[in-house]
Amino acid sequence: MAIEAPISKFKKNNLKIYIGVCLLAGAIFAYDGYLSKYEWSKRYSFYQEHFLDNDNKPTATMVFNQKSPFVFAGAAVLIGLYLLSLKNKKIVADENELVISDKERIPYDSIQKIDKTHFDAKGTFVLTYEGANGNEVDRKLNDRAYDNLKPVLDHLIAKIT
Repeated sequence: MAIEAPISKFKKNNLKIYIGVCLLAGAIFAYDGYLSKYEWSKRYSFYQEHFLDNDNKPTATMVFNQKSPFVFAGAAVLIGLYLLSLKNKKIVADENELVISDKERIPYDSIQKIDKTHFDAKGTFVLTYEGANGNEVDRKLNDRAYDNLKPVLDHLIAKIT
């Protein structure tokens, strides 16, 4: 029976918050950079100070407010793409190995030790296993990155002992 630990809701929600912050910041700077030039705007004084009072040349602040919305929108898109790439990511503890990704599979017989000292307090444990070229590799797993990690840890301990 395979035990799965999908990517955590904590991490997904944080990424959604980052997207929202980027979009909000982009909207605020776009408002100051592009819509403040209209007299009906609540920020016309900003336009007057950073453009009209400067011989009709934009100050560095105005230039930043005009260019930064595109950077914030790009950052929001990149974070969104990263969030989509995490959609199906999970750790699977099956009968023979721990599958972290398609490229990272850890057979149970190569695991040398599990340090779960900080699991109750911090939600992390460290796997020490023998890597592909014979060297010792430490892999830290965190319950903030993966939900349902406690049953995976229990399964690993049962398989190793």
